[in-house]
Amino acid sequence: MGAFKHVGVVSWCIAIAVCIGLSLWSGIDAIGDAIASAGWGLPFVVLTRAVTVAISGVGWWLLYPTPQRVRARVAVLIRFVREAVNALMPLTQVGGDVIGARLLTFWAIPGPLAAAGVVVDVLIQAVTLILFAACGLVMLVALGADMTVAKTALASLAVAAAVVGGLYLAQRGSARRIVHVVLGRLGDGNWRALGTVDAVYRSFAVIYARWPNLLASSALHMAGWLIGVAEVLIGLSYMGHPVSLGEALVIESLIHVVRGAAFAIPSALGAQEAGLIVLCGMFGIPPDEAFALSLMKRAADVVIGLPGLVSLQVLEGRRLRAT
Repeated sequence: MGAFKHVGVVSWCIAIAVCIGLSLWSGIDAIGDAIASAGWGLPFVVLTRAVTVAISGVGWWLLYPTPQRVRARVAVLIRFVREAVNALMPLTQVGGDVIGARLLTFWAIPGPLAAAGVVVDVLIQAVTLILFAACGLVMLVALGADMTVAKTALASLAVAAAVVGGLYLAQRGSARRIVHVVLGRLGDGNWRALGTVDAVYRSFAVIYARWPNLLASSALHMAGWLIGVAEVLIGLSYMGHPVSLGEALVIESLIHVVRGAAFAIPSALGAQEAGLIVLCGMFGIPPDEAFALSLMKRAADVVIGLPGLVSLQVLEGRRLRAT
């Protein structure tokens, strides 16, 4: 675990260096001017982000069976915590999704069901993101932009689809048997773990049996991705360089592909900035404004994330006092 932590620290340092280099290349003064010109655009970008996170929270909430479901506002709150940990604590050894499952147990949700719901939610989020990125790729081709970028994005989507397919298969019965065999060979002391595995897979079965809720959750996640296009529309418009809806779709969808490909880099630092410079450049947007757009997105991460981290501390504190 220590080795992985050191790799993360090294990746973080390299990412910071790349980010600094890109800012110098783009022109620090020009970036500052672009951010200043955005003015009231930043609050609207933050508001857009808040809406997308809330919608995702409701989509997650729909996955759980009604008798054991928390209130929608609780799921939305925990969703904000998940996003906060993932965005602002990239070097933590426990991700926001794991913390989200743990927080659900504070409301008497069984641990296996909480974990299964988070896994399915992550899967739905990934599937809808691939569809969203595919829409952006089609739009990119329709606009006649750089085909090199299109081919690279297509290859990335193919890899992502394979990974998502593997994640889905891991939730099916055959994978369950493999886990049983592996844990069974570790010794008698792992029967409790085997029981937990059984409970998680039973929870998967319960969630997947509720097709209307799965479809509704998927629709909400897709709506969240589409609403996120407004971040690009608003940010660039307030900087005095408006783009069309199609161009904004390409930029917003494919930057998520870039972030996904840079999963090993904490917060995709440097990768997001470089990706936006390339994507925006296809539509005549200068590097300084593309970099400023990235900073606006990161500002939204912070503004949305800080209350999430505070909420995490409050919830953990209440739990500690209750015990």
